[in-house]
Amino acid sequence: MATSMPENGKLARVRAILAKAEDPAASPEEAQAYFAKAAELMAKYGIERAMLAETRPESDALTSRTVDVKGSYILDNANLLMAIVEAIGGQSVRWRLYDRTAGRYYQHVKIYGHESTLDRAEMLYTSLLLQAHNGMKHGRPEWGESTTAYRKSWLSGFRSVVVKRLEMAEGQAAAETASLPSGRSAELVLVDRAEAVLALFKREHPKIRTAPARRLTGSGWHEGAEAGKRADLGQTRIAPRRAALSA
Repeated sequence: MATSMPENGKLARVRAILAKAEDPAASPEEAQAYFAKAAELMAKYGIERAMLAETRPESDALTSRTVDVKGSYILDNANLLMAIVEAIGGQSVRWRLYDRTAGRYYQHVKIYGHESTLDRAEMLYTSLLLQAHNGMKHGRPEWGESTTAYRKSWLSGFRSVVVKRLEMAEGQAAAETASLPSGRSAELVLVDRAEAVLALFKREHPKIRTAPARRLTGSGWHEGAEAGKRADLGQTRIAPRRAALSA
């Protein structure tokens, strides 16, 4: 399957679109339109890499990376990263570790997927993390409500909506992609890739346990969800990307 532009060119185009969405002069309607286009291009980039890897497996190797999530709201931030990874075809696991130097705990997250999937996940996480933390500061807790409780529920709402939007963009891109000459569709290619990722994940973590569901009491869920609807993918300030992830 031939691509319409080099992969780096497509990602550069995504960043350019998102720079417009981040312009303070852009209206909410304009920002949403920019997001829709960026999401479409990002998903198509992932599909193109997946289809190319059918004939050139070495072009998109199966691998893993680790991200140490520190700072404020570390569990909420780790959950955002993990949700993004899983929405676009990867797997993830986290541990709580103690930083003796800083004297506090942090979340150690390991993400599994193909190189292109993890590249997209890191770009999305870097962007959405900044957007989420900027957005929740403008929320208004109810009278007498804990700011921390409000913000945790806000982040949960934001994450829920953003993940659904990513899943929709992924599915649409797959449905609109022509089959390979062999007759294999993008949907089948993605299923095989997902199974390969899951097999690697299970080999590495045969005794993995699902974390219990969190009970959040804050009132910020709906405001966070509305912010998730307006969220932009990626941003122009992602270099150095991996340094930002650990900040």
